[in-house]
Amino acid sequence: MSTSTRSQAIDAVLADAVSSGAVPNVVAIAADRDGVIYEGGVGPRAPGEDTTVGADTPLRIMSMTKPVVTVAALHLAEQRKLDIDAPVEEYCPEFDALGLLERIEDGRPVLRRPSRKVTVKQLITHTSGLGYWFWNADVLAWTRAVGAPTSMSGRRAVLDAPLVAEPGTTFMYSNATDWLGLVVEAVCGHPLDEALASIVTDPLGMTRTGFALDDRARAELVPVHRTAAGEGWEASDIELPARPDYVSGSRGLYSTAHDYLIFQRMLLGEGTGPDGTTVLQPATVQAMFCNQIGALDFPAEIRTADPRTALGLALGPGYKWGHGLLLNTVDEPGRRRAWSGGWMGLFNTFFWVDPAAGVAGAIYTQAIPFLIPEAVRMAKDFETAVYASL
Repeated sequence: MSTSTRSQAIDAVLADAVSSGAVPNVVAIAADRDGVIYEGGVGPRAPGEDTTVGADTPLRIMSMTKPVVTVAALHLAEQRKLDIDAPVEEYCPEFDALGLLERIEDGRPVLRRPSRKVTVKQLITHTSGLGYWFWNADVLAWTRAVGAPTSMSGRRAVLDAPLVAEPGTTFMYSNATDWLGLVVEAVCGHPLDEALASIVTDPLGMTRTGFALDDRARAELVPVHRTAAGEGWEASDIELPARPDYVSGSRGLYSTAHDYLIFQRMLLGEGTGPDGTTVLQPATVQAMFCNQIGALDFPAEIRTADPRTALGLALGPGYKWGHGLLLNTVDEPGRRRAWSGGWMGLFNTFFWVDPAAGVAGAIYTQAIPFLIPEAVRMAKDFETAVYASL
């Protein structure tokens, strides 16, 4: 397929998604091991504007922050500065104060000590016993019982949330990477934003990725959209706090499609970025794409506890978790090959890296709730179009 034909076919997926109202706008990008094979953007930055989004438009990548923080932790482990099999409390003594929620009784949480220590690796693999309020009714009940802030608040009290399962007994997606970020801070002796810049983003030349916006990025940032009362989309006032109590390793990064693709291509290059800079050794990256949760499984279905924030996720069986990545254990027909890795962000951003096919891609909008069916369908259609063009 010619480059122009490839572009036209993928362009049509993006244009249809916006014209149909499935998403307010969309940016998409893909690369093979030689370089960028597609980039495009459709739709206005905000309703009524003339500015069209593109691969250099700043976006909130939310939980796509997690793999970047994971890479920083793995880099420290390679240097023998961090033992990922050690208890979290060896690096963050305050973690030991977390209890395990047994029940809510008379409106008050009843906690007990967990039977084992949580390890740093369990933070990386979401087997720590922590959960997220929007996908776990017990966490939501605790939040309401104590009047705790949610993760979006930027308040450090978010980290007081208890475990809701014994460590190592189940996969449960959570903000555990917030704690992983604090571990990285403790090891480096610097705030997470500085540590991540020195280990990952600066060496790779990701100049537009960070936890704070400069004036240019603030002016260009796409607002988070909600469906309007009538039809179509409207810009909301949802925003990450400008001065959070702590730097969030779970959701705090802003980036662009171009910048994040550099990170994806580093993973595709087994730890070496497009410019030849190495941040991880090949064996460490290979382990990211291997099952790291043993006999446990990524849930075939996750039900929502807060549909205003996130809808449910029903991938079906056959998924595992590596170091910071969701892994499909079989080929997805017409899309990614087995043992590809990827993940998503709360405002409907999606990425994947396929070592077997040598392809990486990502697609972004800025809309809530998470996992709008139309946005999920668009992401799959984009991925299918990319593979059909190879």
